[in-house]
Amino acid sequence: MLLQWHSIMLKILTNILLKSLHMPHTDFMLNASSHLFVQVKRHFFCLSCSISATSNSIFLSFYLCKLERKKLMAIGLAITSESVLQNGRVTLFVVLSCMMAAMGGVIFGYDIGISGGVTSMEPFLKKFFHKVYHKMKEDTKISNYCKFDSEPLTSFTSSLYVAGLVTSPFASYITRAFGRKPSIVAGGAAFLAGTAFGGAAFNLYMLIVGRLLLGVGVGFANQAVPLYLSEMAPPQIRGAINNGFQFSIGIGALSANLINYGTEKIEGGWGWRVSLAMAAVPASVLTLGAVFLPETPNSLIQRSHDHQKAKLMLQRIRGTEDVQAELDELTKAISNSKTTEQPFKIILKKRYRPQLVMSIAIPFFQQVTGINVIAFYAPLLFRTIGLGESASLLSAVMTGIVGTVSTFISMLIVDKLGRRTLFIVGGIQMLVSQCIVGGIMAAHLEDHGGLSRGYAYIVLVMICIYVAGFGWSWGPLGWLVPSEIFPLEIRSAGQSITVAVSFLFTFIVAQTFLSMLCHFKSGIFFFFGGWVVVMTMFVYYFLPETKNVPLEQMEKVWQEHWFWKSTVVEMSDDGDKGGI
Repeated sequence: MLLQWHSIMLKILTNILLKSLHMPHTDFMLNASSHLFVQVKRHFFCLSCSISATSNSIFLSFYLCKLERKKLMAIGLAITSESVLQNGRVTLFVVLSCMMAAMGGVIFGYDIGISGGVTSMEPFLKKFFHKVYHKMKEDTKISNYCKFDSEPLTSFTSSLYVAGLVTSPFASYITRAFGRKPSIVAGGAAFLAGTAFGGAAFNLYMLIVGRLLLGVGVGFANQAVPLYLSEMAPPQIRGAINNGFQFSIGIGALSANLINYGTEKIEGGWGWRVSLAMAAVPASVLTLGAVFLPETPNSLIQRSHDHQKAKLMLQRIRGTEDVQAELDELTKAISNSKTTEQPFKIILKKRYRPQLVMSIAIPFFQQVTGINVIAFYAPLLFRTIGLGESASLLSAVMTGIVGTVSTFISMLIVDKLGRRTLFIVGGIQMLVSQCIVGGIMAAHLEDHGGLSRGYAYIVLVMICIYVAGFGWSWGPLGWLVPSEIFPLEIRSAGQSITVAVSFLFTFIVAQTFLSMLCHFKSGIFFFFGGWVVVMTMFVYYFLPETKNVPLEQMEKVWQEHWFWKSTVVEMSDDGDKGGI
């Protein structure tokens, strides 16, 4: 049954992909993909969710190779390209620097994953959220959908994002005035402090203070890290390196799920302390490692006007002496930005209208995909459909594996297929899987009792397919596209808006989901599915392709877009006229 459904899904996704690329249909690709899935399924049936994501990923990668008629070569994060507009190569220096900076994503992902796990642990609920524990264990009349409806419980999860929202404007100023590196160091230090409070908490207030400090760290890291990665990366692999941030988030969430699964078995009921305290490991690595990170050439010129130092850094990054053309482009862009004393005011001008719209719309859409419902509350959701505590945590591990694998695949193909194709294909995949999950829960999950084992596993597989769709589309691209579309004069302000909008709607979703689940029941999946339709149409009509375009030349994509060109070209020709 699952195999038949998978074959149908592959055919649907293939036809969509072929149409989006204007290529003829090939039964060979379908047969090859189905054969790959059968072989993997035969050997790893017990991890069907991971297989689903992996087989789809293999299919996409294999199909890409066929289209391009050349190999996609990947070593670490390096991907070759013939459309290079700058000289140089991908150096080990760049890869190591970006890997260290991306540790900010690991901590963010860990904080996301850890909260969902510990809130499903009975000792944790009994100590901090006794009413929820009582409803879960003793109240036989309450609906399956309402067992975890608790404002204090959602406040524990969502408080992190309130702190991140408040921190974002301050982090933007630090990033612009003092550089990307100090912001990353500050984020790591805040993470360490929050970890200490969380692991040692003896009451709810101390727990919340720890989450707030973690939110400060997330605010700094999410502001600085995507900018750092975009500015360090050569244009031909900027998508791959920047997607490393989302990949790191996936690694962090997967690590948290694995740790939760292990600590839940610790006798004595203190395993949740280990889960919360283990965040100190990546936080320490980020804090100490960030001290040795190089500053980006963009930031060096913007802050110190030291062109010689920036040139030496650019030569080291590119691995060649011939960087003058790129340096001149960079210097010109920064020179044009010197008149920008108030970037938050400047970004409101009409010439920056496309970037402003994207900085708000993309993070908003990323959150209303519903992914953070899975990220925050996956174990609780799996318990809602009838799985036990340990099985729920193991299921969350499976979804973590799926998300990590699919994001890695996105790193390999984003600079070949482009941003728009992945957005559209991933959106359709998420929509189909959400509708199936909602339909099964509507038909078979009543207020009392649970799903049968067969339907529970189908829901699990569908959620994994949904996570895979997000993992190679809105997950990484929701951070990549905003970080690469802003001119330097508004880049820090634009990223700050993106981060703030993301935190705002993450907070809203986290704070309201358990209540919405109680009232909407299975309809919650159709609610998020409706938003997936809207965002997919938005990308199709309003988002231009940005792959392989240098940051300093990104304005051209708006000048050539059917919808935005009239505003951008008109304002470039006539000036902004002070219009807002």
